[in-house]
This record gives sequence, structure tokens and C-alpha cells, in this order.
Amino acid sequence: MRCPKCNTEQRNMVECDACGVIFAKYKKIQERRQEEEALKALAAEKSGSGLKILQVLLLVVVVAATTYYFTSSNNAPPPPPAQPVREAAPVAVVPPPPVTPRPVAMSEPQIVEVTQTPSGGGVSQAARATVSIETPMGVGSGFFINKNYIVTNRHVVQVDEKKLAELRDRIEKDRRFFDLEQQKINVWKQDYQKMRTGPARNQLAMIIEQHEEDLRKNLPTLQEHEKKLAKIGRKLLPSDIKIILPDGSTHGSNYLLVSPTYDLALLSIYSGASTYIEKPPAGSRLKQGDKVFAIGSPVGLRHTVTAGVFSGMRKHGEKGQVYLQTDAAINPGNSGGPIVDEDGFVRGVTTLVLKGAEGIGFAIPIDKVFDEFRTTLN
Repeated sequence: MRCPKCNTEQRNMVECDACGVIFAKYKKIQERRQEEEALKALAAEKSGSGLKILQVLLLVVVVAATTYYFTSSNNAPPPPPAQPVREAAPVAVVPPPPVTPRPVAMSEPQIVEVTQTPSGGGVSQAARATVSIETPMGVGSGFFINKNYIVTNRHVVQVDEKKLAELRDRIEKDRRFFDLEQQKINVWKQDYQKMRTGPARNQLAMIIEQHEEDLRKNLPTLQEHEKKLAKIGRKLLPSDIKIILPDGSTHGSNYLLVSPTYDLALLSIYSGASTYIEKPPAGSRLKQGDKVFAIGSPVGLRHTVTAGVFSGMRKHGEKGQVYLQTDAAINPGNSGGPIVDEDGFVRGVTTLVLKGAEGIGFAIPIDKVFDEFRTTLN
């Protein structure tokens, strides 16, 4: 039951455990008050209408019902004692450790190691043998062909004279524009000193300030481009090439050899790495439709694996050089990375894509690598 005074749920039928009221006394007091109120209402309505008489009668009924409720509640047998509830052993709730946000370079998130691949250990091991290569010209890929040598593209580690000329022309124009803008500002400053105080002078001051601010913002970028041009304007040295392994460690190249025939280069480092990609067994050939994987650093995303099929062998160029064609996704930064089969054997070196088309990429067959660098690798 509930206490009629404080409305607290009770098991004690005599006295409230919360406010201490004795139910029997409280009931009598309430009955007396209700009777007095009924008598006062009856006296005040001696000549009242039938509606008021009905209200008095209803009040008497309510009093009688209340009396019956408390009487029956006091005479009712007490409820059986509640059975004790066994409490479950407390479970220690361990809050998750706080996560500290770290800034991530969206253009180059690093994946230290590939742990899941479409075909298991072979491709996974090939991914662990693939490296990212950085030079003053940009980013490319490569892979260990044995414990000490890395295969990549020639254009990854050697300056393209045509592109170098275009870069030099663009930077020289930027520098010329910068110098002319500075000269213009100096003329404005001289004019400013000769002008009388007024709106025109104030406006010129604002124009000068805005142009100087633009120059300050653009100067660091221009200087960075000029430094880059100065570095790649000379012959690239092995020490200018950074090789980033799957564990994130960075190494310099100790040796650089390029092929005069194919877009191939060979680098040497002494990193202690033991993982390399093996060439396929003698007589093993790809069939059209066989699944292959391209591994590399497209747009700076290191150690990325994309899947496709072997589309066929194609001849390209005036010399009729033979290339492996695939529809595996190849993007800038994949250059020099391996094309491997489902068993993880290297089948080619990614080298180019067909412009204006999607899903048409080419790789130099791996046997050409051993032909070009025969004296070093054999």
C-alpha cells in the first residue's frame, strides 16, 4: 500500500516508514475533517438547488468510500515476505582508452604492412617486398628482385628532359612576374609620397598593402620550386633517391643503373631486408583472363594492391617492344611497381597507361629485367 500522507510505498500496515504517520489516527482525522466540510456545505446550502444537494451527497459517498478503503486495508492480511534476490557478481566495466586524434596527411596515408590480400600469402609477401621511391621529381614505386637490388622505372629516377624544360620555363615566368610586380609596387610607393592627403592617397595605400601581402604569400612557393629546379637540373645522384620500406624506414640508394632500351632502372641498398619477389618458374606463362595484381604507391598511397586480369601481350613503339597488358587499376605513383600473379610471382614492371582510356595499363615483362641487367642480377 501507499502512505495516504506522503504517498510512499509501504509494507508496514500500521505506521509509515518514511514520515512516521500512524494510519489509523490519520484516517480518523481525515474522516472528521471530511464530515465537518460536508456539514458546512449542507448548512450553507439550506435552500440550494438540486444540483448542490447532489454535490453534497456525492461528497458523503466519497467519505464513506474512503472509510471503507482504510478499514479493509487495515484488516487485510500482510503480504508474504519478499524472497531475497541473489545479486549477480559485479562485472568490471573497463572504459575504452581515450583516443587522441592525430593529423593525417590525406595525400599520403602510410600503411605499414598489408595483412589481408585477395589471394593469401603470395600476394601478401609481394606487397611486403614493394617499396615507395621519392625523388626531387616526384613519387614512384619499386620492388626487391633479390635481397640487395630494387627494380623500378627509369623515368622514376631519371630526369625527363622535355618535362624539365617545361618546368624551367614555368618557374622562370613565375620569377619574372614576381619581379615585375615588385617593381610596380615600388613605383606606387614613390607616387604615394607625392600625393596630398585625401581619399586617393588612402586608396593607393590599401592597394600597395594588398599587393605586398600577395607577394609575401607566394614567395615561399616560388623559392621552393626554384630549389627543386636547381636540384633536378643537375644529374640525379643515387643519394638523391629515397627508398621507403614497408616498415616505414627510409634509406638512400647506393647504386643506380638504367637501361638504354626499356624504361627500367636498378637500385641497390643494404637494408638487411630478406623479402623479395621471385620470378616465375621456367616455362610458366600467363593466360588471357588470369588474375593479376598491381602493387605500388598510387598518388602517394603506399603499398596499395589493386586486382585485374592479364589482357594479353602487346607490341609498342618503333622498336616493337613487347608489353604485358592488364586492366588492374594503375595511377601516377604506380610506376616501377610489380605486377604479380595469384601465387605472388612477379610477371612485369608497371610502366605506363593508355591516355584517354580506362583499364588499359602496361608492364614490362620480368624476363626483360633480367636481360637488361644480366651482369648484375645473374
